[in-house]
Amino acid sequence: SPQVQPFLPQWLAEPKLVQKRIKENLVPITEVPGIHPRLLKKLQMNGIESFFPVQAEVIPAILHSASSGYLVGPGGHRPKDICVSAPTGSGKTLAFVIPIVQVLLDRVVCQVRALVVLPTKELAQQVSKVFNIYTDGTGLKVVLITGQKSFAKEQEMLVQKKVTGYCSLADIVVATPGRLTDHINQTPGFSLTQLRFLIVDEADRMIDDMHQNCLNQIVKAAFQADDSGSNMLFQRTKPGPVTAASSCCPQIPLQKLLFSATLTQDPEKLQQLDLFQPRLFTSVYSEKKTLRDGVETEHDTDKKYTLPEGLSQCYVPCDLNSKPLLLLHFMLTMKFTRVLCFTNSREASHRLFLLLRAFGGVTVAEFSSRLGPKERQRTMKEFEQGKIQLLISTDATARGIDVKGVNYVINYDAPQFIRTYVHRVGRTARAGEVGVAFSFVLRIQERRFLRMLKDAGIRNIKKNPVKGNSLKPLVQQYEAALFKLEKTVK
Repeated sequence: SPQVQPFLPQWLAEPKLVQKRIKENLVPITEVPGIHPRLLKKLQMNGIESFFPVQAEVIPAILHSASSGYLVGPGGHRPKDICVSAPTGSGKTLAFVIPIVQVLLDRVVCQVRALVVLPTKELAQQVSKVFNIYTDGTGLKVVLITGQKSFAKEQEMLVQKKVTGYCSLADIVVATPGRLTDHINQTPGFSLTQLRFLIVDEADRMIDDMHQNCLNQIVKAAFQADDSGSNMLFQRTKPGPVTAASSCCPQIPLQKLLFSATLTQDPEKLQQLDLFQPRLFTSVYSEKKTLRDGVETEHDTDKKYTLPEGLSQCYVPCDLNSKPLLLLHFMLTMKFTRVLCFTNSREASHRLFLLLRAFGGVTVAEFSSRLGPKERQRTMKEFEQGKIQLLISTDATARGIDVKGVNYVINYDAPQFIRTYVHRVGRTARAGEVGVAFSFVLRIQERRFLRMLKDAGIRNIKKNPVKGNSLKPLVQQYEAALFKLEKTVK
């Protein structure tokens, strides 16, 4: 039977296309309409003179949707939810930080009005850092909740108990799902009833089953009746048709902003998020190529993912035993620098790290959930400064992390899913720079690997065989290192 094409809602079928070539399409910050002079000044102080295409499109869209202030707009219009699908490194964070800070600038009472949920501590830290830069001197309070501090300490950062009841100490909360859910359920006085923006970053990962529950809880908390009594005026009703009852009292709309490098194409998944008249901005699209004889051809219509413009991709067919030698060959013979190397498990990362350390001659570190946040930050810094040439990591740790100056990504273990591949190789060639990705592919995996890329419309990957002879000089020292390792493991 012919395959049934799923019906795509119009907003998915006809998104707003955003230029994917970053460098050729920078927009001077002064040309983006509606940005507060105070924020323009902050941007310039931070060396930002122009916006990336995603930022230039999304910032005005969010500002416009909030132009009627906090309450539902004239005629009872709620702002539309916004989804943004753009490759990693295209500047998504600033695209929501700037408009949110601006919308909240004139708030009088401190209440949680913006909530950003991210899948990992590192990402949350990164985002709260950016918020802190732009709220500095505005009186707006940003609180980071990731479980790095004790629960009680976090509670103290969020709410203060007064004689008259609880008051919020945060305007903007940046959080990881688990910890956030705990505060929704266990922190007296922590209220989301005044929430104006819910930002879900890395949305495809957050929609996955484990976090879906968290998102449901947030929305439930946002629509809960406020039991403090003081706010009976601003009762929120779930979005629906405007009725006499629902339009009699002013309401604070809850607007959802979803960001992701691989925003799911699956409408059912997005449906679970209960989006309101959503608009999709995407730079993940295929371009039409016009041929000389005037015939227009559709080019790569099945391209589901965009990779950074300056990325070159290669794969190296190999067998299991030669993998460590290949890595050494790239590091020592080819003298690669600033390499981010991915394995499929914590154990594999750790073993490989020990092996390279035993071999010597390469400054190497591991980056995995085995390490505490402090160690991870230090490692990151040393890598960015060029003191560490090789960073061995797992996917969990590297998702969405903005590492500056990665020259090479090496997939030591070939990724099993296209999404993993896209996120890994997107760690290099960020913000319009160039970079190279190498994948070590076992001969038995080769067909499936190439198939996976081809299905995703990625066709420009080159085969890059490495001759056995070039590995020979490393063998003796490698076997010595193995022997040393065996002894320490025992």
